[in-house]
Amino acid sequence: MNALCGLLVVAAITLVGAADAQPSNTLIEKGKALSGSCAGCHGADGISPVPSQPSLAGMSGAYIARQLAHYKTGQRENAVMKGFAAALSDADMKALGAYYQSLKPRPVGARDLKLAKSAERLYRGGDVQRAIPACAGCHSPTGAGIPDQYPRIGGQHAEYTAAQLLAFKSGQRGKATEKDANPGGKMMMQIAARLTDAEIKALAEYAAGLKPNY
Repeated sequence: MNALCGLLVVAAITLVGAADAQPSNTLIEKGKALSGSCAGCHGADGISPVPSQPSLAGMSGAYIARQLAHYKTGQRENAVMKGFAAALSDADMKALGAYYQSLKPRPVGARDLKLAKSAERLYRGGDVQRAIPACAGCHSPTGAGIPDQYPRIGGQHAEYTAAQLLAFKSGQRGKATEKDANPGGKMMMQIAARLTDAEIKALAEYAAGLKPNY
């Protein structure tokens, strides 16, 4: 087993039982009050009407808060999100995460079933020859992810998932900072670098068709 696969296995074993604590109603209501400017891209109900933007409903609150922090520091690049996150305090980020975590997710479904099926083996079993671990190891067989560490990708827009994999592949996403070593980002950069663009498109389509337990 190579070092990357070993690290992923250890992470999955360690975190498989992890779950976000249930946020208080007060925190959820605060997040709801802050979410108005998010609705255009992420939907009033957390289901994005824009395929290039992620649905956030049911996503780990801690994961969302961490991504907002990454936008604020510039570790994750997006001019629109950086401007939005710049005005948020850590408490605001936690509140927004709590709000979106409380919403019911809805999978978009795969549109190209043949393409999605072609990625099933890679998603579930990886590719030992190319040192590509199974996506299911961190994102779970149903795409539910491991709360606060690895995001829910099951039912997500394929366009968004593909764009993120390409960003990891190019090095645009996954950078480390002195404050946050971001080991998950480093792993994703290494994994995505070994994927072809065609495999990325197929994996994104496969993930879109997954239905985590809602």
